[in-house]
Amino acid sequence: MAPNGWTPVRLGDIVEIKHGWPFKSELFSEELSGRPIVVGIGNFRYTGGFRFSETSVKEYRGDFPKEYELAPGDVLLVMTCQTAGGEILGIPGRIPDDGRVYLHNQRLGKVVTRDGASVDHNYLYWLFLSSEFNRALVNSASGTKILHTAPSRIEAFEFRLPPRPEQLAISHVLGALDDKIELTRRMNETLEAMARALFRSWFVDFDPVRAKEEGRDSGLPREIADLFPSRFVDSEIGKIPADWGVTRVDEEFNVTMGQSPPGETYNEVGEGLPFYQGRADFGTRFPRRRVYCAAPTRFAKRGDTLISVRAPVGDINMATEHCAIGRGVAAARHKGGGRSYTYQVMRNLEDVFARFDAEGTVFGSISKKDFHGIPCLAPRPAIINAFEEVVSSIDSRIEIAAREGHTLAALRNALLPKLISGELRIMHAGIIAERATR
Repeated sequence: MAPNGWTPVRLGDIVEIKHGWPFKSELFSEELSGRPIVVGIGNFRYTGGFRFSETSVKEYRGDFPKEYELAPGDVLLVMTCQTAGGEILGIPGRIPDDGRVYLHNQRLGKVVTRDGASVDHNYLYWLFLSSEFNRALVNSASGTKILHTAPSRIEAFEFRLPPRPEQLAISHVLGALDDKIELTRRMNETLEAMARALFRSWFVDFDPVRAKEEGRDSGLPREIADLFPSRFVDSEIGKIPADWGVTRVDEEFNVTMGQSPPGETYNEVGEGLPFYQGRADFGTRFPRRRVYCAAPTRFAKRGDTLISVRAPVGDINMATEHCAIGRGVAAARHKGGGRSYTYQVMRNLEDVFARFDAEGTVFGSISKKDFHGIPCLAPRPAIINAFEEVVSSIDSRIEIAAREGHTLAALRNALLPKLISGELRIMHAGIIAERATR
């Protein structure tokens, strides 16, 4: 039961949901040159917010009505979900203030507060993330395999609105947690970029070798610089450092292809090992526990690189614990033991994996034989060890920060429904959030 002073309202009484414009796909371009960017459903995080830095971004190279140009802070809602459960119907995202222009695409609803409505825009964002809002949209949606909602159905949502001061307080508590989560995510992005840049420098662009060949200082410590040769030789994949080789994935890495056990052994109550099957389980860097398996048949160890090998091919994660893998996943580890080197090598094979993803008749997949046969470099073991020594500490920091972000997100998700319903009043929630974000 909602507290006294919380007013029953219909969403459409305080906001209007506006349709987007049907931008022509033939005028989209993935080459970014400063033109306006068309917001797509794929740009949303399924937990709320946008992930433009992690997803495909497309510019629009045609004319469009100016009313569909978005402003920083505008909130868009997802109005189409390609799964029967409708998990992302109503998921909100705020347009960032990053100097770029974004466009309001079709199948997305823009939230516009009505004149005179005593409602905090930030509070509405959290309301849109509530399970009650999502369930209401799913129950009123059209379609079976693909669910669609509409502005009129969104506006029909009924809820109890707290007084404006309490709206602001609820937004502050949840926003403080979200800011901390975002800070953690950005720190990890920076660490990821550092590890990636070092890998490319040593194993893709061969910068230390080029520097020695040209008589320049590589900038590396003497003991590391001495590990690299000073010239290149020709190979089947182009010029490579003189004392390196070209081999196949199965010669350099131990690879385990997943296998799905009987369906009755799956569960969501924690019985057995965490069980990963592909994209549905993968996060930005580490997989999310979603399903468990009581009778697993194929395993990955902590630190193994996990690769999706079916629909789609080439998503990459790293295992944080001993786990089980299904037929949609393979696990790899360099035979020298390097977890960080393995992760970066598999990420660097994205173009190879993309070819298998595109060649599938029903859905993309890569076989064990094809995976094993992918050509790869065989650097000197001492260089791989040197890379591992530097980057392993970075990967450890990434894992710690990701774990902290996961804990904060769990707290935010636990507080959200209680605050939105009034079950938990803001004084107690504020104390909890303050302790978590210190």
